[in-house]
Amino acid sequence: MSAAPSPRAEIEELRRAIRRHDRLYHNDDAPEISDRAYDALFARLKALEEEHPDLQSPDSPTRRVGGGVSNDFASVRHAVPMLSLDNTYDAEDLVAWRDRAQKGLAAGDAPHFVVELKIDGLGLALLYEDGVLTRAATRGDGETGEDVTANARTIRAIPLRLEGTPPRRLEVRGEVYVSRRDFDRYVKTLAERGEDAPPANPRNFAAGSLRQKDPTVTARRPLRYYVHSYGAVEGRVYESHHQFLEDCRAWGLPVDPETRLCRAFDEVLRTCRTFEKKRDAWPFDADGAVVKIDQIPLQRRLGFTFRSPRWAVAYKFPGARALTRVRAVDMSVGRTGAVTPVAKLDPVACGGVTIASASLFNFDEVRRLDVRVGDWVWIERAGEVIPRVVEVVESKRTGAETPVTLPVACPACGGSTAKSKEGEVVYRCQNPACPAQLEKSLLHFASRDAMDIRGLGEAVVQGTLAKNWVRDLADVFTLTRDQLLILEGFKGKKADNLLAALADARGRSLARFLHGLGVRDVGEKGARLLAERFGSLDALAAAEKGELESIHEVGPVVAESVHGYFRQPAVRALLAKFKGLGIDPREAPRPTGPLTGKTVVFTGTLSRFSRAEAERLVRERGGNAAPSVSKATDFVVAGADAGSKRARAEKLGVPILTEEEFEKRLRL
Repeated sequence: MSAAPSPRAEIEELRRAIRRHDRLYHNDDAPEISDRAYDALFARLKALEEEHPDLQSPDSPTRRVGGGVSNDFASVRHAVPMLSLDNTYDAEDLVAWRDRAQKGLAAGDAPHFVVELKIDGLGLALLYEDGVLTRAATRGDGETGEDVTANARTIRAIPLRLEGTPPRRLEVRGEVYVSRRDFDRYVKTLAERGEDAPPANPRNFAAGSLRQKDPTVTARRPLRYYVHSYGAVEGRVYESHHQFLEDCRAWGLPVDPETRLCRAFDEVLRTCRTFEKKRDAWPFDADGAVVKIDQIPLQRRLGFTFRSPRWAVAYKFPGARALTRVRAVDMSVGRTGAVTPVAKLDPVACGGVTIASASLFNFDEVRRLDVRVGDWVWIERAGEVIPRVVEVVESKRTGAETPVTLPVACPACGGSTAKSKEGEVVYRCQNPACPAQLEKSLLHFASRDAMDIRGLGEAVVQGTLAKNWVRDLADVFTLTRDQLLILEGFKGKKADNLLAALADARGRSLARFLHGLGVRDVGEKGARLLAERFGSLDALAAAEKGELESIHEVGPVVAESVHGYFRQPAVRALLAKFKGLGIDPREAPRPTGPLTGKTVVFTGTLSRFSRAEAERLVRERGGNAAPSVSKATDFVVAGADAGSKRARAEKLGVPILTEEEFEKRLRL
């Protein structure tokens, strides 16, 4: 009888097996074992790792979900910018792009091409060092993204350790997406729970899921990933983009199986037409194809424009269009009082759904289109959440059409409307007690990133407003069980859950409370900065513009909005009402420590910490982690491949520390 395997050997075998089954299930859609059998393998591995903590490893499948809730995502400067692509819209455009590229090549150069589906998702760069995933960053603005490593580790399509012998340092780029089937399933689940405001489309759902502050939430979302390119490869030179993708498959990275290598341009045109015809058959949303020259030496020869590579281009599928008639133009009032014109249409099929309304965005757009009630119009839905009117068919006019007039009075409350700022295109209701604004404000106040009042969704808000139980934000904390049971669809448990959520929300921090108030120009990060600086509502409400502007990253626009907001009599009355209900949120003062008063900037790839962890350590020791270097910076911590921030620090004479020196500062 053979001896039982050692714990180390069994752990390694279990890890290999689980990684293989993850790839088969999440990348290849070809599972070989049942969920129960997979769970048994996972449970055995977890038990062995707990019994033998010395054998635990950060790239183990059991470590996909870990850590706590993040307050913010650290910035990541891309060593190689993640550029956008120029667009083409038909075969003629594609041929013109090919001709321009050929002019930049030598006479004997004969390019081959790779054609990939342009998946409608969120760009994500993954950094592997010695085959282990060490960082994941969103595309951001192309130059700087957000560090979402903890969340990306929960996506089972993304391997934590590569197979075979990958390059020593490899940054791959790809798209995080959600399949249509998984998206529909999720929306159905939300409806069954009675929750409001489902995500608008698969792309928004993918983006929101990847940017969750709690990685355990991301882990529960059905995110997938496909690699389409690389940012940097060290230790290997590639001659062919297609060969790089084939190697990615061998390393266990997911690559779209529809990707095609075309040795002649006629094949490119045929492939794009085929992709376009099958657009509704793909399991995910795709709004076009991407065509790349395959030979990497030719790519280098062609180079880049300021914003895009010359050796690649996007071929955009035509947007789904439909002809219909405008029956009315209604005015929608948002949380900040913005009055938005919405065209009410004869229902028409477009892009696989029936469309009965389309946004006109603002009154400048109404004038630009010269759209009138009664007009025949073309509407378009090309991956858009809200269809839009793109063209008026003037030849169909009869003379009976009526112009759309500017809103003199708010359609919800009758209050006056005006542009709040010079140069603004949006008209806003000037009545702070407008019921339409209140409905949107309540939903924002209760949202996850603000007060996180689970169960206070659209139906509940509308019901309580209709009963006149809620007249401002504070009134939600006066709701009773008896009142809730009167609302349609409410039973004992649902009422108790909402009351428990309201009780829990009473203890939210000042930052979340301030974000929930919805002060114009103050987002989630701005609310945190203000809360940390002033600590209480009273102190913030009494602050002068100069005090507000003195805060790092708070400029004159935000200072003006905050100062003006807290000087409104209605706002002062609302805050007094909150206090009367025992709700007076505070922000714990920033702790003191060895970095008190110090401003620290991180640059390059850190080996001992994630960027988010390093910035958290600075804040916990009283310091401020800033995104950019200035004369006010006390020191810069430089990791591998430090770039422009290091250069600026050297120019300004700002001290530059290694990670080891930074650790010593933490312990002082």
